[in-house]
Amino acid sequence: MSIATVPREPLNERQRAETEMFSLQLIANVRIIDLNPPPIGKETVHKTIESQHMKVHIKVQNFGPIEEAAIELRPLTVFVGESNTGKTYLAALIYALHKHFEGFSQFPWVYTSDFFLALVSSPLNRCLQNQQAGLGEEIFAAFEKFNRPGYPFKFSDLPPHIRTLLESELTDKEGFEDELKRCFDLESVSKLIRFTGGGGNEMKVSLRVCEGNQKRWTFEAQDTGVGTTVGGHINPDIVLRSADEAVLPETSEVRDVLKILRASKEEAENSYYLPAARSGIMQSRGVITSSLIKRATRIGLEHSPEMSTLSGMIADFLEELIHYKERNRSSQRINSIATALEDELLRGEIEVQRPAPEAYPEFLYRPQKVEEALRMSHSSAMVSELAPLVLFLRGIVQPGDVLIIEEPESHLHPVAQTKIAHILARLVQAGVRVVITTHSHWLLQQIGNLIREGELRKQGESTRESADWLAKEQVGTWWFSVDKPVTEIPFDLIGGIEPLDYLDIATDLYNRSAGLQNRLEDAKGDNGLESE
Repeated sequence: MSIATVPREPLNERQRAETEMFSLQLIANVRIIDLNPPPIGKETVHKTIESQHMKVHIKVQNFGPIEEAAIELRPLTVFVGESNTGKTYLAALIYALHKHFEGFSQFPWVYTSDFFLALVSSPLNRCLQNQQAGLGEEIFAAFEKFNRPGYPFKFSDLPPHIRTLLESELTDKEGFEDELKRCFDLESVSKLIRFTGGGGNEMKVSLRVCEGNQKRWTFEAQDTGVGTTVGGHINPDIVLRSADEAVLPETSEVRDVLKILRASKEEAENSYYLPAARSGIMQSRGVITSSLIKRATRIGLEHSPEMSTLSGMIADFLEELIHYKERNRSSQRINSIATALEDELLRGEIEVQRPAPEAYPEFLYRPQKVEEALRMSHSSAMVSELAPLVLFLRGIVQPGDVLIIEEPESHLHPVAQTKIAHILARLVQAGVRVVITTHSHWLLQQIGNLIREGELRKQGESTRESADWLAKEQVGTWWFSVDKPVTEIPFDLIGGIEPLDYLDIATDLYNRSAGLQNRLEDAKGDNGLESE
């Protein structure tokens, strides 16, 4: 008996919107179990948003495949778009800048600035006898301001020669060049000048770090192919110690001043890069020793230029694994995220074993309710892809750190991809700044749902869909395309944070399917065949 089939027509604009909403509703039903969901209200949401990191703005021109980009790092920064358009290049630049400046803090090198102040770390009476004209008086004036009750001690209150010394480091191009060459595995920074299509012949990189609406410090670099020039500036109005902070006993040591200034700051920021193809790296890393890792970057390779080299990110990633050791200072909240990742996605545990105390660690996977653990080479690609993330969360990453993950959805089923969105949201709320590159429609849709959840909570409501949420201010999504400037995708209540061409692709596929099915029905009718 022939079964009648209604011909499918191409989608119109209204149908496209309805299809999108239906798809969003399906994704919203995929949930991740929350172990201890905290009660979150309107006030808590706003406080969480306000207590996030420094604002970081990065601009590039003619950088690798990128014609032009201007981004602001958010607690969750998402790079999406076509392949070979520069997503990894910009992610690697973020890593290189963070490594070079030891974080995006209130001013560069804030946690090791005592090195720069070593020249004037002697007691005040010795400084007063210094032969440099006016040096003692400058330091005495700085101490007087520092010990003044109710006075906000600013960067401009430091002795002029110390300010000059600190700012001069921003114009030290060698360190910046070396970090770029290390991270990108290049013999010359000029190799990064845009190498696809047309465009100019001058590469530009700029970094601006702000707190609220106040600019803290800036850095700029240019390269025209004949060498790199750099510059920078620290805002003299940066408050190093606010007026309401308690005045400690009078001090006459410049080094004591620095220690006091640092005492109120958070721990130093670290950055970590989880490269693509983690599965292959995890299965082969056992054959690489730490000495080879240190020689594998171009900067560390002095006597064997003919050897193949690794990018700095992969070398750093491997070195963290080879010397892996769970730290006592690990954050309990971040550890719980690692546990949820194991329970909800891996359905098993990642174990660390050492044949001897000084031996390199061996990473194994023990499925739930199974006695014998498996080597990574015997585990699924999903397990070996996610195992490094579990390990980094369990023993390395801390609140305040930057975690860059290339394609966190790699080798994951669509349901697992949506659960990764929950993991990212939890990391953001735990104080980790996360940067990802992705091609996943499912991951982006679920991030959009978590933003909708956050917007409801800002209004004092909860949908009970999930204990996880993101505010739209916490998420920045940037679209990369061939021979076009990088553009931000603003959050849309209906479209979320997905690129428009994702829906275009889905519509084209649907229309193609509808057309082929209709032709098949017509062909069967013409040949007198029954439809199945």
